[in-house]
Amino acid sequence: MIDRYSLLRPWLFCLDPEQAHNLTLSNLDRAQRWGLLERFLTKPVLDPHTICGITFPNPVGLAAGLDKDGKHIDALAALGFGFLEIGTVTPRPQAGNPKPRMFRLTEAQAIINRMGFNNDGVEACVARVRRSQFWQKGGVLGMNIGKNASTPIEDAASDYILAMEAVYEIASYITVNISSPNTQNLRALQGEEMLRSLLGDLDEARKRLSDRYGVHKPLFLKIAPDLDATDLHLIADLLIEFGIDAIIATNTTISRDRVQGMNHGGEAGGLSGAPVRAVSNQVIKTLKARLGNNLPIIGVGGILSGADAREKIMAGASLVQLYTGLIYRGPDLVNECAKALRQS
Repeated sequence: MIDRYSLLRPWLFCLDPEQAHNLTLSNLDRAQRWGLLERFLTKPVLDPHTICGITFPNPVGLAAGLDKDGKHIDALAALGFGFLEIGTVTPRPQAGNPKPRMFRLTEAQAIINRMGFNNDGVEACVARVRRSQFWQKGGVLGMNIGKNASTPIEDAASDYILAMEAVYEIASYITVNISSPNTQNLRALQGEEMLRSLLGDLDEARKRLSDRYGVHKPLFLKIAPDLDATDLHLIADLLIEFGIDAIIATNTTISRDRVQGMNHGGEAGGLSGAPVRAVSNQVIKTLKARLGNNLPIIGVGGILSGADAREKIMAGASLVQLYTGLIYRGPDLVNECAKALRQS
């Protein structure tokens, strides 16, 4: 599949990145419906990991952002992921930021995006999840939630609670995204006062939902790579205090240190891909040193090979997630990483 994808990639890279993204996923859906994925993809790697009471068939997952609306669940599941994370979804539909809003930095194996949580709203996404074969057959599916751009930052908790209520019944776990750089002031929620207030509100909401549905769903927090050790220690301590179940490290970076002078390197938005690898690994190491074995870490950022996935685990992660690496390496990256982690 790597050879086949290498033939397709130059053509895809001639297209606008967002257009290529949508076209690729649409064709993936067709291939899955026609039974072609089963014929051409290798068998998924079985390497169960139990984290937060969830058994993941293998430790390689899809990061949030690639399938924001749950429109491509079954096709993506066929690529061999151990779990999928859908979203970010918001309580109300929103168009996101003006186009163009996604840019390739090919020489750096990177992407800059400023999508802005474009999605059809949480209710539409939940309906799609329920229709998917992956969910109906018990696949591990996380739901990544955020706030609407029009909601003032001081009222952010109300949006997160609305979204949590909507996804609670169908989600294997719920990720609270407070780290996208593309929604104004969102990262302010990573500060001590606002984060303490948000986590307290979410903890109370989850207790109510646990009583209503008779099940305690794991709650994860996704953070930015642009935090110093003091910030990371504070966040780690608050996660323990409020019973958050895991942390996802990391989202995209606003730093441009590794892409200065490159075409599109100065575009606003979050930078993902190879330039984020080292800083993401350092965040994981810092969190692991603070948390020990008290809280699992899911490693994301710059995984373009099985060796990169192993680095995340060696840094302290329990699971990994892919996104930008798929754009540059293609679907075989999933099994490559899963095999590398099974052998490590």
